[in-house]
This record gives sequence, structure tokens and C-alpha cells, in this order.
Amino acid sequence: MVAHNANFDHSFVMQAAERTNLKRNPFHPFATFDTAALSGLTFGQTVLAKACATAGIPFDNKEAHSALYDTERTAELFCEIVNKWKKLGGWPLSDVQTEEE
Repeated sequence: MVAHNANFDHSFVMQAAERTNLKRNPFHPFATFDTAALSGLTFGQTVLAKACATAGIPFDNKEAHSALYDTERTAELFCEIVNKWKKLGGWPLSDVQTEEE
């Protein structure tokens, strides 16, 4: 799951999945990407509106807190963070030594 404050959203998804009485919950129990934390590291901002503004992503405060709007901005923010990481060298990190070296 990718979310802004992923722990909060993840708990809702896990509860909903539990209520479906499926044999197996299809969602990973703890794997999340939290754009609040990632944007704090990348842009120095943890508030979605401020992180988007710093990343150059338009943000309309009148639309904020609409599930669809926030999801779209969060997705854009996550892509911007990943693209910035790739521009900085991305994967694999060339200066990281493996145990075999």
C-alpha cells in the first residue's frame, strides 16, 4: 500500500478485509510506503499539501480530504519521489559494497 499516513489507511483496509471473512487476507500485514515519511525525507515536508507544493504538484485545498483527490495527489507525490531517487542514481546504489566484495 502507498498512502499518506499509511499506517492509518492500512488499518482500515485490514479491518475491511477481515470483515469479508475470506480464507486469506490478500493484503500484506505490514508492507506500506508512507509518502508522509518519504516526502519528509525528500522534500522536508510531511503535510500532503505542503509536500505537493514543494514537489511542484498543484494542490487545491478546497478539494483536499476527498478520498479520490487525496489518492491522486498521493500517487503523484509517490511517483515524484521515486523519479527524484532515480535521478540521483537510483538502483542499485553503486557505492554500496556487498558482502561478497
